Amino acid sequence: MTTRTTTTTIDGIVLAGGLSSRMGRDKALLPWQGRTLLEHMRGLLLQAGAKRVWVSGDYPAFGGIPDQVARCGPLGGLHGVAMRMPDGPAWVVPVDTPLLPPRLLHQLRDGHRSPCTIFAGHPLPMLLNMDDACRAALASMLDDPGGPRSLQALQRRLGVNTVALAPVDEAGLVNCNTPEQWEGVAS
Repeated sequence: MTTRTTTTTIDGIVLAGGLSSRMGRDKALLPWQGRTLLEHMRGLLLQAGAKRVWVSGDYPAFGGIPDQVARCGPLGGLHGVAMRMPDGPAWVVPVDTPLLPPRLLHQLRDGHRSPCTIFAGHPLPMLLNMDDACRAALASMLDDPGGPRSLQALQRRLGVNTVALAPVDEAGLVNCNTPEQWEGVAS
């Protein structure tokens, strides 16, 4: 008798549609090791094993999906991608975390036990089950102008599982939101 092993495929989502106002220029296009940050983060997701990488933001060269609801931050970007992608798990990463190693994405995969899995104290990266419940939650949150519109609120609404992050791995989750932070990471 032959035993079959089922492997779940995971997609990737790069959140790159922000205004980059604190940086003063488009973070997705910052140079990183001979490529742009957007190219680097797409490559990182593929290296981790993503079957397909989706990009939130107006980047036609990457099949980017512009926000359908403007000025709603990462939640708006995630919503735009969610409406186009198929059901299944997806790693969600911000474009501005170039030090993120693929093994941390694997750690999220290995600890995935609920609709959403994150590292304790860090809303991103996350492993998110993209399905009708997630899409409905995103749409409902964006339709409520007075309600919470954060990734953390979405995670609480869906049910979140947290995975411990070793102190040595904290540096892999550093965001580059300002020129000073970028300088610290890029040097």
